[in-house]
Amino acid sequence: MIRPDPQPAVGTRGAVSSSHRLVSHVGASVLASGGNAFDATIAMAAMSWLLLPGQCGIGGDAFVLVREPGGETWTSNGSGFGPDGGTPDFYRDLGLDSLPLTGPLSVAVPGTPAVLSTLHAHATRSLKELWEPAIKAATDGVPCSPKTRADVAEQVNELARNPGARTVFAPGGAPPRVGQLVRQPELGATLRGLADDLDAFYTGWFAHRAVASLADSGAPFSGEEWALGAHAPHEPAITTTYSGRRLHQTPPPSAGWMVLHQACILDGTLGRLDQLGPEAVHWFAEAARASFRHRFEHCGADNDEWRRALEDDAVAATRHEIGRTMATSAPVGGAGDTTSMVCVDPDGTAVSFIHSLAFTFGSRVTVPGTGVLLNNRLGRGAYLLDGHPNEVRPRRKPLHTLNAWLVDEGSDLVAAGNCPGGDGQVQWNMQVISHLLDHGNDPQRAVSLPRVTVFPGSDANTLDAPTVVRCEEGLDPDALEELERRGHRVERLPVQRGGPGGSACVVAWDPVHGVLKAAADPRMDGAALAI
Repeated sequence: MIRPDPQPAVGTRGAVSSSHRLVSHVGASVLASGGNAFDATIAMAAMSWLLLPGQCGIGGDAFVLVREPGGETWTSNGSGFGPDGGTPDFYRDLGLDSLPLTGPLSVAVPGTPAVLSTLHAHATRSLKELWEPAIKAATDGVPCSPKTRADVAEQVNELARNPGARTVFAPGGAPPRVGQLVRQPELGATLRGLADDLDAFYTGWFAHRAVASLADSGAPFSGEEWALGAHAPHEPAITTTYSGRRLHQTPPPSAGWMVLHQACILDGTLGRLDQLGPEAVHWFAEAARASFRHRFEHCGADNDEWRRALEDDAVAATRHEIGRTMATSAPVGGAGDTTSMVCVDPDGTAVSFIHSLAFTFGSRVTVPGTGVLLNNRLGRGAYLLDGHPNEVRPRRKPLHTLNAWLVDEGSDLVAAGNCPGGDGQVQWNMQVISHLLDHGNDPQRAVSLPRVTVFPGSDANTLDAPTVVRCEEGLDPDALEELERRGHRVERLPVQRGGPGGSACVVAWDPVHGVLKAAADPRMDGAALAI
């Protein structure tokens, strides 16, 4: 059993939380030296590419949710298209009945640089200055963490087949030892070049190298879809009401609407229940199943079918179904490797940022000579199912697991947060939000309580897996037996560092004492810092 920090970090001039101590240190240092939340987030994101290389990278994707001091809330979508030549027939002619999960055919255009460009328009410092800690870390090396060693060990055979990845992560075909310095000089040089001209990622020297390499490997990129990925403009957040506050989320292709859907279903119910009791777990599980069913049956990145699930009559019908005593038996349809951060600055700007390579080390494909690993978001997120709204198509973004949330009340921030972990994200975010708003837990307790996870969700590679409810230790054994009597197939899991329970980050505002409270999940080696 993990022992969480007993109290959240408390401060008056800003706060950060992330899944790695040194990432949080970089963000807090930027705030302490006068930078704003945009500056701190950009610096933290780059540093995490070095310290959590299995989870994220500049070749991945990202979503961000921002609340400015006046209360304006907006988002930016950093997910990309698949290749222009990537029609369903293209993949079927290769003898495939689903998209590959790794390799060049699994890659979508990265969206992380586009989101960072949008954020940088609100920053006060140059990209070169903000990325300098990460560039230096790439050259000098960072100590290999237990998480990185475990990630490399899990994927060592595939990484060893890629010359760029093998040199960094598996020299001699073996993962680095914990504490051994991992250097990425090629990535450092790439970041230095992109800091001077970030547009080059999509339309300059980097884009030409990436597209040529992918095309030579059989992925039908034209380069035009790559250039389109450069733009991640402001978008309105999507919003509902929960426990008397406004809950904001990132819009599709993000899965943020699923958190709003669960919130609509659960509002007014969870506050009167034991937050770890069988009735609450039953409602958590069934609300999540309802969201995944609607996602799989109706949703694509270019339709508005998600809105139907949030309509009053649809919510009422779902609540009626869940109110029965037994679990639903119909299967729906994993967890991935992602990382995230939250930052609130002295002016009250709040940024919830989440980025990913999709699976651990993404596609396991690097752009030669750059040190940049590319994501496998297309392979993970798009279906090869005739006529499905999430069927792979040129210029169609695959549905996404990433999402970020924020709660406010009137003119005041209540809390901002996120929780990586594939299809677990939307479930764990809802649970943390309920712990905060329904039961008044402080942020540290809210992110530390045991979690429940419906599996599978709607990842392309897990649709046919047996349906289970994964319950972390700490829940009452009698409650788990009651769930099984209700028809849930319960799988008991330990709570452990690097385990399958995600890694939530939260920063909350305490209006009574006029302070910020920040929390980092004990399931990862993160830290919450306040100034």
